[in-house]
Amino acid sequence: MKLCLSLAALTFAVCLQSYAQQTDTKPNLTIIATPSGSSRADYTRLNDGAMPVNRRTPPRANPTARPVQYTAKQWVQYDWKQPVSTKEVAVYWHNNNGSIRLPLAYRIQYWDGNAFVPVKNAAGYGLVNDQLNNTTFDEVKTSKLRIEADSTDRAMTPLAEWIVYKSRVDEDYPPVVTAGVDRDVMLSGKTYLTGVIKSPTPVQDVVWAKTSGPGNVIFSSISNKDATATFSAPGNYVLTLAAGKGALSSFSSLNVKVAAPPQAKRLDVVYTRRYKINSKLWNERAKTMIVNWIPWCIDEINRTDLSTGQGGIDNFIEAGKALRGEPHGKHKGYVFSNAWVHQTVEAMSEALMVDPQGDAEMIAAQEKMRKTLDQWIPIILAAQEPDGYLQTAYTLRDTARWHKHWEPTNRGNHEGYTAGYFIESAINHYTLTEGKDKRLYNAAKRLADCWVANLGPGKQAWYDGHQEMEQALVRFGRFVNDMEGPKSHGNNYIALAKFLLDNRGSDPTDRTDYDQSAEPVQQQYEAVGHAVRATYNYSGMADVAAETKDVDYQSAVMSLWDNIVNKKYYINGGIGSGETSEGFGGNYSLRNNAYCEACSSCGLIFFEYKMNLAYHDAKYADLYEETMYNALLGSLSLDGKDYFYDNPLESSTARYGWHVCPCCVGNIPRTLLMMPTWTYVRGDDGLYVNLFVGSTIKVDKIAGTNVEMVQKTDYPWSGKINMTVNPEQSKLFTVYVRVPNRQTSELYTPIPQVKGLKSMSVNGQVIHPKIVNGYAVVRRTWKKGDKIDMELPMEVQRVTADDKVEADKGKVALRYGPLLYNVETTDNKDITKGISNQPLSIKWQGDMLKGIMTINGTWSDGSPLLAIPNYTRLNRIKPTDVPDESRGGDKSTISTIWIKKDQ
Repeated sequence: MKLCLSLAALTFAVCLQSYAQQTDTKPNLTIIATPSGSSRADYTRLNDGAMPVNRRTPPRANPTARPVQYTAKQWVQYDWKQPVSTKEVAVYWHNNNGSIRLPLAYRIQYWDGNAFVPVKNAAGYGLVNDQLNNTTFDEVKTSKLRIEADSTDRAMTPLAEWIVYKSRVDEDYPPVVTAGVDRDVMLSGKTYLTGVIKSPTPVQDVVWAKTSGPGNVIFSSISNKDATATFSAPGNYVLTLAAGKGALSSFSSLNVKVAAPPQAKRLDVVYTRRYKINSKLWNERAKTMIVNWIPWCIDEINRTDLSTGQGGIDNFIEAGKALRGEPHGKHKGYVFSNAWVHQTVEAMSEALMVDPQGDAEMIAAQEKMRKTLDQWIPIILAAQEPDGYLQTAYTLRDTARWHKHWEPTNRGNHEGYTAGYFIESAINHYTLTEGKDKRLYNAAKRLADCWVANLGPGKQAWYDGHQEMEQALVRFGRFVNDMEGPKSHGNNYIALAKFLLDNRGSDPTDRTDYDQSAEPVQQQYEAVGHAVRATYNYSGMADVAAETKDVDYQSAVMSLWDNIVNKKYYINGGIGSGETSEGFGGNYSLRNNAYCEACSSCGLIFFEYKMNLAYHDAKYADLYEETMYNALLGSLSLDGKDYFYDNPLESSTARYGWHVCPCCVGNIPRTLLMMPTWTYVRGDDGLYVNLFVGSTIKVDKIAGTNVEMVQKTDYPWSGKINMTVNPEQSKLFTVYVRVPNRQTSELYTPIPQVKGLKSMSVNGQVIHPKIVNGYAVVRRTWKKGDKIDMELPMEVQRVTADDKVEADKGKVALRYGPLLYNVETTDNKDITKGISNQPLSIKWQGDMLKGIMTINGTWSDGSPLLAIPNYTRLNRIKPTDVPDESRGGDKSTISTIWIKKDQ
């Protein structure tokens, strides 16, 4: 399984930690080389100039039980910009403490100008584990050097370091200079420059300079690669780092966007309370979640006989027994298995706030949820420790291996991840009961207070391996302040969230991109690592930036947002190519057999939503609408009985009922059913309409009154939207209505451009509102029954990707409104053909896939083309119980977003 392979890669990384120490005193030429290899992998570990140190962590699985995956000849190589001279190399092999086999043999080859040929008179070729194995040979001068290995296990994974020694003292080479990643910075802030200069010999001359830009740049030091820079005016700048002298000098540049800081006051959350849906699409999708998916999750969590993805309510039962001093069983499943229980509690709370409008199936399902909450809540609370701490894996732990809370060696135990989900579940349970049942709310305060009492300045330092607690603490802190008043202790929770974030990157012996701890968060400008951890981290950072006005946080958050949306964002609103463990690849590396985990889509929606609150800008709502309709909505099957963990853009795989890691099963419905929160936000002078969903939703505290908002629309099938504004008292305030711009990312260009309004009227009177930050601004004294009628342009668009995205060259995608479309072999005999340039049309097909608008056209050979919304993809193949990996690989694609252009 993809997850298992990712965990294996992570285990290898954990077992073998590199520390920044010199390999020896001989100059190492590899640090100015570019590594590559025969398999898709990150080879930068081979020439990072740091010696591996084995942590002696035991492998996760019995190595004798895992089949060896020997591969044919594999290779890695170094490329230099100019020829180098060498006659000795050293390689470090690591077998992951017995779980990965070393190659049977290997050899050194060099590029002679025409081909790779073996070095002569080689001696060494050692295969001793966990030490440098030196090999000498006759001196060569070459621009490429290669290791070719026979019968390696997991490709070249066992190769941890490869050194190439400089052989001639009279030869010098220009350094390799990297100025850093592109970034954004607030006008009132500074950017942190951490240039990298790689050279086999010392480099004396280092200079930072402004190459271009509208204002002045002040460097804290122009002669230090590690410096800061401030800017006198907004705009785009280029900064250059140069190192070396004359012919032996090199330089590198980075781009900086200097922007105005966000609004002084953020917008306010509209909490999810009881609401009504009146929408063709959303009534059906909500019903499938309420009637089928959430009850299925309840049943699976209640089971005690699962062989895959186990660890449900039974863990809480056993933890309760342990706390009462009774005989108890061991913990089941992953240490983070509490997560999908808490997510499902929150999903049930939200589902119970959806008005069933007399639907007998929904009423029966909701009754099951009420009974489940009545059963589960006492069980969950009985597993909470006397000090408020809650994680069943800890309560049922092996005390010989896990001694106490918050140990640095146990960052991977997800203490904050599970705690955060519990805290968040308490919020929507509170709003469900209108504050009449405070059991989960009070328990969440006890849990948060436990963390506050033990962690913080002057107490213990800590950050969790998997983020979630950070955004949960801010969300809960705001909620406590709103429920109990601003002088309650909600601010303590927000302060702790910042403390947890501030601790990332603080331990020089434990830094990794995987969990976003390689650098302090204020100096993170590129999205890296595990995509779910990343978006939860960035969402928490956006929260902290909005609450504290910390300029370094604001700059980092905007940089990370810019990097994701404009360099690492899939057209369907998904993220995470999967090139790193369940995570991001490099800029523009967007392969279509993407990972796009459902949980990362949830995290991205949270992140975009927080940016909308901070910047009062509709473009962030454009983005989370895109992710919601395309990357997340289709994770669930149309009947709500199966789901996708990962969501590639081209696939031949069926959905499944459960997963070895069911972390998404509750996250999907708890995100999608939080509809009032995503649809509206509140400002001091009015309310903001972010989504168009036929619904009746109450928005509190607008200009001193509560406002019922009623939308009638068939969006996304139609651009016609009717809104009725029903304030309890007539009041002067502004309604800000989002005016979608379908070009959400610099990566993708749609034709034709579709944006703006076709029309808008208030109580039948045509108006031409001012558009500010993507919102139509309508300010008046509103009274009950006032109506806004509007129409958005809805056209079929052909979308092409930036040429830097290699996977999408020569291809086109189809969009209608917010919806991306797929072509499938069920409707089209051959989806490998090109699409013609003939006009495209839309057609409503009420008996197809629960009712959809299809896009119709022709292929290049004149045969008819039919495309369906991406969220309905792969619903006409038989689902499986668990992911069927055998369906991938050599099996032909049967569903894809990207279509070949007619040549």
